[in-house]
Amino acid sequence: MFAYALVGYLDNETEKNFKRLWTNLSEKNITHYGIENRGRRPHITIADYEILDKNIFIELLEKFYEEKQKVDISLNILGTFINTGTLFIAPTLSTELLTFHNNHHKYFKEFNENENSFYLPGKWIPHCTIASRLDEDKMIQAFRYCKSNIGKTNCMLDEIALIEIKLNDTGVAIDDNIIFSKKLK
Repeated sequence: MFAYALVGYLDNETEKNFKRLWTNLSEKNITHYGIENRGRRPHITIADYEILDKNIFIELLEKFYEEKQKVDISLNILGTFINTGTLFIAPTLSTELLTFHNNHHKYFKEFNENENSFYLPGKWIPHCTIASRLDEDKMIQAFRYCKSNIGKTNCMLDEIALIEIKLNDTGVAIDDNIIFSKKLK
């Protein structure tokens, strides 16, 4: 079973720092989330899709993102989604980031078939996942580690990518592959 997501990747320096965080959390046996999938990259999800005509969508992505600018973001919120076991760092929801997100959904509205998606305008909580599926003990350990070892990060959303996500029988993402990527200007 597959699903699709449009994600925004962070600049190289921020990505390196984030991967170092994932490695440290794994070495401390807190969570292996960041390293369990070889190609996992830190990202902010812009949209998700259950069914997609990839060829048409990629053509439209190429056209829409041709002249789009990088987006300045400030990652400064450490949080969790209630009852999910997910720990994340989130950006301040700036006008620039909100406009970037809204413009995507306006242009690609015909593809927004899942009205329950958490990534639609008005429901979106932009975030970059640090760990997922944590029990209470590991959540506390991960939170304490991150609170002490990461700080506010000013960075750039500098690339968008369409990823195909392989799901297991229970709907948990077990792998993803980039099927289209474009650097922002």
